[in-house]
Amino acid sequence: MDHPVRRHRGSLVTIAAPRFSVIIPAYNSADTISAAIDSVLSQTWPAHEIIVVDDGSTDDTAERVRACGEPVHYLHQPNAGVSAARNCGIRAATGDWIAFLDADDLYLPDRLKWHAEWIQREPGLIFYVGNFEHRDEAGNPLGTGMEGTPVGRRLLERAGGAREAVMEGDDILAFIVHQFSDVRCLSVPKSLLEQVGGFPAGIAVGEDVYCIVKLCARARAIGVVCEPLAVYTVHDTGAIRSDTLRAQTESVVTFKRLHSELRDAGPDVRRALKGLVRRVRRDWATALLRQGRRREALKAIAPGLVENPGWSALRDLLSVLRGVKRQA
Repeated sequence: MDHPVRRHRGSLVTIAAPRFSVIIPAYNSADTISAAIDSVLSQTWPAHEIIVVDDGSTDDTAERVRACGEPVHYLHQPNAGVSAARNCGIRAATGDWIAFLDADDLYLPDRLKWHAEWIQREPGLIFYVGNFEHRDEAGNPLGTGMEGTPVGRRLLERAGGAREAVMEGDDILAFIVHQFSDVRCLSVPKSLLEQVGGFPAGIAVGEDVYCIVKLCARARAIGVVCEPLAVYTVHDTGAIRSDTLRAQTESVVTFKRLHSELRDAGPDVRRALKGLVRRVRRDWATALLRQGRRREALKAIAPGLVENPGWSALRDLLSVLRGVKRQA
């Protein structure tokens, strides 16, 4: 690929074209992995390599991957979870930029191109994210990530139909609390991922948010592609949707751990992290209320008064109390 040339302080500087290593963790993904790989092979900006990390599958995942040939590389590890699989892929990657895809999701054709061209034009942005489509298992559209959050809608409005927007300041803090993008739309230098430690071990829910928040804590500006870059397929049998209550419970544990790990972050980031913990506590309590578990809902929300004392936490508690009274 051609390398664009930029004049800088009277001299010509060549901006190298980014080389994307696309990492796909897979576990018993024989039914979907071929389509996921094909969506990467069909990119208008070719991937430098595709690394599939098989996390101890017991089905035909390995055979499906090996049938794809170059530039697909197959790695196997004993079952250790998605974070360990992604970290394995990061270690093995030879590209200077990392992108991710789950084995049951798809890239849209310009996923890599739109980030690659922006990286070459504006290399000062620390990393890049983007919008994505929700679809059901039949392929029917269910909306987009950016439409589903206040900060995402604000950026779409600000872009006014343009493809690109930049998050800075308060937008990044709002993104920490309500993420509208995830790892399938993340493009990040390999060196930066290594600096933040990759993905957290021992976490089953929220590991992607955990990693992206750590990246946000280092960022002054983040590039956002407002058009969808990928497709997230919503499965009713997936781990989160099939047991929403467990997922909400584990999310609270995950983000309290993240808040502790980032204890040296700036005060604005710490405040945003408290907002994230508050949001997942509220979601947890709401899920319990929907199951009629009123006492547990109160136990879920009450610690927020200690973690983040103030009117916001009090309003959350009062809201749950009203829900308890309505059910009584």
